[in-house]
Amino acid sequence: MGALIAYTFYRSIPLFVILTAAGAVGYPLMKKEELKEKRLWQLTLEFKDAIWMVSGYLSAGLSVENAFAVTASELKKSVGEDAMITREFASIVRELHLNKPVERLLMDFADRSGLQDIRNFAEVFVIAKRSGGSMSEIIERTTGVIRDRVSVSEEIKNMTASQRYEQNIMSILPFLLIFYINLTSGGFLDVMYETAAGRLVMTFCLFLLAASGVLSRKILSIEI
Repeated sequence: MGALIAYTFYRSIPLFVILTAAGAVGYPLMKKEELKEKRLWQLTLEFKDAIWMVSGYLSAGLSVENAFAVTASELKKSVGEDAMITREFASIVRELHLNKPVERLLMDFADRSGLQDIRNFAEVFVIAKRSGGSMSEIIERTTGVIRDRVSVSEEIKNMTASQRYEQNIMSILPFLLIFYINLTSGGFLDVMYETAAGRLVMTFCLFLLAASGVLSRKILSIEI
């Protein structure tokens, strides 16, 4: 009985409702993931510049605490007080004034951000602090490796920008075509959306379209 009700309801749904529901469910999820990726990438770029400043101040002879304090002040001027990295460094400096160990603060920062670059830097920083080696030299080498990796990632993103744009167009093109055909040639798609077999086929095609969109985003998300 329940299957019969679901089947009857499925056949009675208008075309525009099906497409609107698909867009209403899929688009916010894709947009949320896209915004998350942009924020993480922006934080990565800001962190790259911030640790380069820290490395420079350590090489100049400043203590770790003073290096972070001066870097936090410089970040306010260069990227603004509302930037993610500025807020994080300001928080680290405040905690340092409460005599909390900087290595623990960096690990907390890595946990909150979820970025592997920040975690790598924090782990190297902890090892350098415990080993008693040349802090400035170790941090400088680590900073150089992270900057090189981020630079390569940035170049890859620039090279694949056009492909990502094309992928976005191809994802919405089928919906635009269906709307156009349904608007200009009413009844032409009835066989696909007014019959049980047609609706099942188009529903399967909709899942294939969604899967291809996810797969293409995975292919273009090149990690190094």
